[in-house]
Amino acid sequence: MTPAARVQAAIEVLDLVIASTRSNGAPADRIVADWFKARRFAGSGDRRAVRELVFRAIRACGEIPADGRAAMLRLAREDATLAALFDGSRHGPAPIDADEAPAAAGVAPEWLCEALAGSGVPVGEATALLGRAPLDVRVNTLKAGLADLPPGGERTAAPHGWRYPHGTRIEDGAAYLAGAIEVQDTGSQLACLAVGAQPGESVVDLCAGGGGKTLALAADMDGRGRLLACDADRARLSRLVPRAERAGAAMIETRLLDANRETEQLADWCRMADAVLVDAPCSGTGTWRRNPEGRWRLNPAQLDRYAAIQARLLDVGARLVRPGGRLVFVTCSLLDAEGALQAQTFLERNTGWQADPIALAAGEPRGLGVRLSPFRDGTDGFFIARFRAL
Repeated sequence: MTPAARVQAAIEVLDLVIASTRSNGAPADRIVADWFKARRFAGSGDRRAVRELVFRAIRACGEIPADGRAAMLRLAREDATLAALFDGSRHGPAPIDADEAPAAAGVAPEWLCEALAGSGVPVGEATALLGRAPLDVRVNTLKAGLADLPPGGERTAAPHGWRYPHGTRIEDGAAYLAGAIEVQDTGSQLACLAVGAQPGESVVDLCAGGGGKTLALAADMDGRGRLLACDADRARLSRLVPRAERAGAAMIETRLLDANRETEQLADWCRMADAVLVDAPCSGTGTWRRNPEGRWRLNPAQLDRYAAIQARLLDVGARLVRPGGRLVFVTCSLLDAEGALQAQTFLERNTGWQADPIALAAGEPRGLGVRLSPFRDGTDGFFIARFRAL
């Protein structure tokens, strides 16, 4: 592909991404991959170049663009070399008209910028949410020593965390294949440490998903005790079983739940758990570095729905904790509606609980918990709070 053809390809992919965000369809990563599956003529260099253009454009546009061309014109406005490729050549984009308007620049849609600012995240800090996420791994202490770590890593704030340069082929290495390391953001690792899971305890991961945090909890427990991983998504939860086998975490149990029936389906765990992790569904504002189009998918009504789900799941989790036990609330969000306010209202509607201070190697206090951010901590954005049953 010529450089101009790569630009036109990126415009076509962006059209698909924009349509998908409006219909709550497939994520940008999958759209890019599927687009190239149908175009086998494109080489690896073409794929990298087009993907880079697509995600640069997504990050550059605050509001959702009218179309892919408007998004690419936003980049061209600041890049004369790119603008010159709008040359009307075969397979390239048409020349830029003098009256063509590029998509608006910005961190996010205006309402969301206001919500972030109201949550103590000014524009300068919010900009870091659109940077490129690092590649972090966690050393799996259940299998540590089975394979050497890949070269080129640096320690992170997490005790078993390492950070590698972009492009490092972690999943092809011996350490990953042996289960000695797991790809996991340092923020996620620190969130697991807040649970304080110990060998021999009974622990519930209420919203386990694919099990990344479950595996970290299993390592903290040295593979001893009971660890129940729950989720309402069958496909995501099914991915945990082979991951647990590779990681040597044989003590993990899984349980598929039905939304709004969790308390009934977990009746055998009522007041039995030493610790419950509620890594609740959320807006994902703290993960825009990985999913930048996510800020186009969110709206105020969806944010309210997430907050209602979080409150319900916190109450479900609270019923599972024994007296003296711990309930840990985590969201990958920087919005107070999914963090500090959620933690405060939990205590207001639930007697017999108190906030439990958290000491982590990163983050700043926010309300009753701790907040991690890409700007200050170099991690994904998280809110973490811990409560103790009296």
